[in-house]
Amino acid sequence: MAEEQKITEDRLKKIVEKLYMDMQRGEVPSIVLPTRTKENIQHNTDSNVWTYGDRESVRSFKTVKGAKNLLRMVYTIHFLTNEHLKKNRSSTLRELYYISEGWDLAKFSEQLESDRLIEDIEILTELQRERFHVRPEEDGASIFGPLELREHMRRGDRKIHCQDDVGEAGYPIPFNVDNLEFVSCDAKFVIAIETGGMYARLIENGFDEKFNALLVHLKGQPARSTRRLLKRLNEEMGIPVVVFTDGDPWSYRIYASIAYGAIKSAHLSEYMATPSAKFVGVQPEDIKKYELPSDRLTDQDIKALKSELTDPRFNTPYWRYQLKLQLELNRKAEQQAFAGKGLDYVTNTYLPERLTELGVL
Repeated sequence: MAEEQKITEDRLKKIVEKLYMDMQRGEVPSIVLPTRTKENIQHNTDSNVWTYGDRESVRSFKTVKGAKNLLRMVYTIHFLTNEHLKKNRSSTLRELYYISEGWDLAKFSEQLESDRLIEDIEILTELQRERFHVRPEEDGASIFGPLELREHMRRGDRKIHCQDDVGEAGYPIPFNVDNLEFVSCDAKFVIAIETGGMYARLIENGFDEKFNALLVHLKGQPARSTRRLLKRLNEEMGIPVVVFTDGDPWSYRIYASIAYGAIKSAHLSEYMATPSAKFVGVQPEDIKKYELPSDRLTDQDIKALKSELTDPRFNTPYWRYQLKLQLELNRKAEQQAFAGKGLDYVTNTYLPERLTELGVL
C-alpha cells in the first residue's frame, strides 16, 4: 500500500511540476486532454472496448476560464495529496465541491465542475479516483444470489454470502469493489437489472434459485463500482453478464455504459467495461411480440434515438434495426409492463425465452 500511495503522489505532483516548468521556460502553462465526445471514441480491437481517440483539447492560462480551471486543479491536487493521501482520509465527490468554498478564486460554481476536474486528473495520472480516496455518494446498488465474498475493510475483514447473510435488498455494493475477494460462486450468469421494482420481483419469484443467477440492481445509470463489479465477475469468475432494462433510449445507454464504456469515462473502459455483456431487453421488437402496454415516444426520446443512430457504439446491425424499429413503432415500454400478463410472466416466460435465445440458458 505504501508503494501504491507513493506512485499516486508522484503522478499527482508531475501535473503541477509540468505547469511550473512551463512558467520557468517562459511558456504559457497548459495541459492537454482528450476531447470527451462521442465523435472522439473509437473501438480498441485489443481490449474490445471503446476508448478515446486522437482528438485533443488544450487547457491553458491564455484565457481566464482556462487559468481558473488550472488553478482549481492545483488546489485540488494539493488537497488530495495533503488531506487524503498523507492522512489516509477520504471525501465524497459532493464533499469535494463544498470543500472548495474556502478556496477563494479557485472554488467551484457547481458540482459538475469538480466532478469533471476529478475525471481530468484521472486521465492525466492514468489512475482511478479511488486511488485519490475520492468516492461517490452512496448509490444504493446491490447484489443478491449465490456468491460468497470477503470484504477487506479498515477495521478488519468480513465474509458475506449474498443470499444467506443479507436481507431482501441484497448486499450493498461498496464504492471500491477491488477491496472484495470472491470466495466462491455457484451462479451460471449475472443479470443486471435497471429498476428496483424488477429487481425485487425477481427476488420474490425466486429467480436466483431457479436459474442459479446473480441479481444486480443497477439503480438506473450504474455507478462505476457496479460496472467494475460486473467486469470482475465476468473476467475472474467466468460468469456471463446480461443486462435487463426498460425499452427506451435512456435505458439502452445504461447497457452501452456496461458493455462498451461510457463516453465521459472512456479513459476507464478497459477497467470497467464488459464487452461480452448481452442485452436481454426490453427490446423494441418485444413491445410488439409480447403486446406490452406502452407509451408514445416523447420529442426527447426521438431525439435521443436519432443520436444513438449516430453513436459509433450502437453501429451494429442489431442496434440499428432495433433503434429504427422503435422510431417506426413510436412506442416505449417499461420492465414492469410484463406485470400486465401476471406477476410470474417475466420470470417464467419472457426471461427464460430471451436467455435461451442468447445461449445463456
